[in-house]
Amino acid sequence: MAFYDEKVAKELSLDFVDIKMQDTATYRKYRKVLLSQYPDKADMGWPTYLVCDDPEGEFTVVGEVKGGHPKGEFRQRLQAVIDAG
Repeated sequence: MAFYDEKVAKELSLDFVDIKMQDTATYRKYRKVLLSQYPDKADMGWPTYLVCDDPEGEFTVVGEVKGGHPKGEFRQRLQAVIDAG
């Protein structure tokens, strides 16, 4: 699923960073972004996609898409986040 989601994100001119909790180096790098939305990770869906401006610097979370979706629905939800941001 992540392969398709990454492809859709790139088609919509977004960068895609796949962060697995087991990949501690990458997780630590982006942890502040995740914790800004989910301080205790309680309401986080799997997968959760956060759309950010400048995720490696002074980031702003523009929106999110939670959970697995059929291919067309994921594109529509991601486009809605972009349009709203």
